[in-house]
Amino acid sequence: MTGDAPRPDTMPLDLAGLGFDRGAHLLLRRALREVAPGRRVAVSGTHPELLSHLAVWCRREGHTVTAAPADEAPVRAHVRRGTAAADRWDGAERAGRAGADGVADHAPAHWGLAARGALVEAGGPELHFAVADRDTAWTDLAPRLYRQAAAAQWDPHTAIPWDTPFALPDDIETAVVQVMTYLVENEQAALVIPGRLLTQVHPHFREVLQLLAVQAADEARHVEVFTRRALLKGGRLGTSSVGGRASLATLMREPDFSIASFLLSVLGEGSFLNLLAFLERHAPDPLTHRISRLVRQDEARHVAFGLGHLEHRSTVDPRLRGRLRAAVERRHEALMHTAGLNAEVFDALVLLAAGSWDPDAIERGWRAVQRLRADMDEGRRHRLSRLGFPDDEAAALSALHTRNFM
Repeated sequence: MTGDAPRPDTMPLDLAGLGFDRGAHLLLRRALREVAPGRRVAVSGTHPELLSHLAVWCRREGHTVTAAPADEAPVRAHVRRGTAAADRWDGAERAGRAGADGVADHAPAHWGLAARGALVEAGGPELHFAVADRDTAWTDLAPRLYRQAAAAQWDPHTAIPWDTPFALPDDIETAVVQVMTYLVENEQAALVIPGRLLTQVHPHFREVLQLLAVQAADEARHVEVFTRRALLKGGRLGTSSVGGRASLATLMREPDFSIASFLLSVLGEGSFLNLLAFLERHAPDPLTHRISRLVRQDEARHVAFGLGHLEHRSTVDPRLRGRLRAAVERRHEALMHTAGLNAEVFDALVLLAAGSWDPDAIERGWRAVQRLRADMDEGRRHRLSRLGFPDDEAAALSALHTRNFM
């Protein structure tokens, strides 16, 4: 029934030869929805067990059934709609829909895993998520970024021409291997963190979940290609420094959704955009060039998501910038006595930019790495300014960012 049309007092239902062991309950339930509580459905049918099946089903569902007198044939029984069943059927309407008008401001625990817009039946278990408010989880960029991310997935086995022949001097190949080793370590942190953040978000904000899941898939792919390039010529991986692992450990320990997104995506992966552009520009072989370009495209989406989320939240939470500032200062204090960027990584970047051991080339390579650091600083200050930090404060916070880049 639709609109305000009155429900009939009695609804005829002919089940023909259909039994309750073959789906007759679907037709009866549909008919009962068409009558008001306390009104009847007159059931006809030829199945030999119809009356006994009706009795069992109605008792379980909260309806009453009486056999029809012989003079009402072919009607065999009257089923009166119970009020308990009405409460159960109408309970979902009373509970409402999960974000019937779009993305809700708050996703209550009783929605659980209900699809956004679904009719939520009253009762049932509650599922609690740390991030259940729109202003904590959401950015209007999420649906578009997810569509872009899903469309831009690439296959490591076909997107990179692994069989391209090339030969590098041993020292240059060793430098590539060291940089790839460093990248694997950092991307493993960037793989784990989105997976951990994903479990905090209420599934009502499904595009955010989808985007974080694709982000984790991106990072898994990056780990694969960096590892494969490092081992391509049969060598061993390079050095993992204590300072590098300490820097990443501070990221791993951050429990807050927004602060973790800030430290990882806005500051860390934002700096990595410059590093990957540097590697693409100074790559000594076509595979390293291709890998750096593909990964940089993925990382740009990660940065856009983190920045979009924090831009939205900063407009509704005036305390956010203070918390972000404190997180940068806290991390700097924790890492101030570490060595910072692995010296082998720094030297490898200089050599890759130089291309040879010629003194003039090494000087050019050293200057290129200094420009890289300046570019990273400029990018961080720009993103901090977009979050509302004054220029002087953005510069001070950028200077406190870990020397390990991520």
